[in-house]
Amino acid sequence: MSLERKEEHDHKAWMKKKDLTPIEATFLTTLIWLDKRLRIVDYLELLETLYYRVNLQMPKSHTEQYNLDNKFWYWYPLYTLGLFSTLAYVVAAISGALLGFYYSPATTGDPTTAYNSIEFIMRDLQFGFMLRSVHRWAAQVMVAAVFLHMLRVYFTGSYKEPRELNWLLGIVLISLTMVFGYTGYLLPWDQLAFWAGQIGVEMSLSVPLAGEWVAQLLFGGFTLSQATLQRMYIIHVFLLPFVVTTLIAIHIGIVWVQGIAEPH
Repeated sequence: MSLERKEEHDHKAWMKKKDLTPIEATFLTTLIWLDKRLRIVDYLELLETLYYRVNLQMPKSHTEQYNLDNKFWYWYPLYTLGLFSTLAYVVAAISGALLGFYYSPATTGDPTTAYNSIEFIMRDLQFGFMLRSVHRWAAQVMVAAVFLHMLRVYFTGSYKEPRELNWLLGIVLISLTMVFGYTGYLLPWDQLAFWAGQIGVEMSLSVPLAGEWVAQLLFGGFTLSQATLQRMYIIHVFLLPFVVTTLIAIHIGIVWVQGIAEPH
């Protein structure tokens, strides 16, 4: 991409010659406005060139290489699990953001505030029971879909060269999904959450050498307290969504560049 200024083109006259719908005209006007200031088209051309260069180096798919003529059609429903888990994540994220308007981990240092806010959502908030149920079921569906997606990738050999990096990224994502579920499990601060948190503390303390440090960092001590709930809330609401969303975008981007591997 050259830094030299390109010759000005009469975009308005060009658009008048075209039979454009209002939506197309609005899109092109916006793109032209942005391109004059940020050179959007130049960067899009760079991405297009990079895409074609990468794909020229990719091996043929198994369907193309062995002329299979889609004989593996019965596998195809399993190839939607990645999209299914992504949609479940989006639903969980939106419903979780709405729950955040009414949930409070604590206001006066008393962790029972969290339980009281959950009671308010479930009993008094209009559609609150449905909202929390949607969030909970979307999270459970996401965990199941991600797990099945990993099984499909393994048994169809889709983790092999040249897709090893995306397989490792998938392992990181399923691990973070488990962390998502665990931190969210503790937020209601009921009996289930309390004993799940206690198990987490004991597991942290069992880590060789760094056990006490891990327990202090993740749970705020060796017993559950307001600090524990605050840490789980920060991890669940502020840390994980940004990390997981970024990794999902990279994961999908790699799939887009490399293509989907048919069953071996």
